Amino acid sequence: MLYRRWTASRVSRGLARTFLAVGMLAPVLADAGPVLDRLRETGKIRLAHRESSVPFSYLDANKQPIGYAMDLCLKLAEAVRKKLELKTLAPEFVMVTPANRIQAIAEGRAEMECGSTTNNAERRKTVAFTVPHYITGARYAVRADSGIDDLPQFEGKKLVSTKGTTPLKAIDQANRERLLRIAILDAPDHARALEMVEQGQADGFAMDDVLLYGLIAGRPDPARLKVVGKFLTIEPLAIMLPKGDPEFKKIVDEEMRRLILSREIYPVYERWFQRPIPPNNAALNLPMSYLLKDFWKYPTDQVPF
Repeated sequence: MLYRRWTASRVSRGLARTFLAVGMLAPVLADAGPVLDRLRETGKIRLAHRESSVPFSYLDANKQPIGYAMDLCLKLAEAVRKKLELKTLAPEFVMVTPANRIQAIAEGRAEMECGSTTNNAERRKTVAFTVPHYITGARYAVRADSGIDDLPQFEGKKLVSTKGTTPLKAIDQANRERLLRIAILDAPDHARALEMVEQGQADGFAMDDVLLYGLIAGRPDPARLKVVGKFLTIEPLAIMLPKGDPEFKKIVDEEMRRLILSREIYPVYERWFQRPIPPNNAALNLPMSYLLKDFWKYPTDQVPF
């Protein structure tokens, strides 16, 4: 988590160069872990998914996991199957929440977490990450008639975020540092946090802005809500992997780089961010940001956060 504010221009300057430099200095891991052996033995790969992280990982009308990160995970799983020369490698889906997703990967209950998880130094102590598939930042969902435009206007009000997320930690620290007297609440998932705003139980919901746009698009009356504020954080989102399994990670990293450099990933992005998507057949209309374009010039799993 990056706790101090960054302007978009400050982050974008030299972003790709910084990531590349960090990547070049990364140590080479030596000892292989048990993931590939387990995949060979079982012929199955377990993919952790979310319930309401639109458009990255969420459930459709039939309660099946779909989304941008899910599509990428399935492509990564196919690359693993080919590398291991297996006839089949069937995906098994494991539901996780923001609170237990890291533990699920760390404890070996899934091989990949296909969601909207930020790659940061604290989490890298427990899990590994592949090349980020999105770069976003925390902003705020508010009622359209609230009159709130940015964090200082939450002074003396209630601000909710989802338990176990980096935006929750960021608003807590900003609140203490700026003496804003905000009552900070936590919700079990993104959908509940947004409901709290709609129902007047909270004045705003702090979360990655792309998730806010996705959640709002799926509401019965999207015009009642809007996304406001400057970025409080910069969040490189990436698929989580088990820590200490360099052979498995190498396959996944190489395939992510191939998807990016071949531009095969671009139609996947367009499908989920620029075209109508379930459940309401509404489009987010979010073109790729220059932050992500710059980062993908030199795709690496190493981030300076």
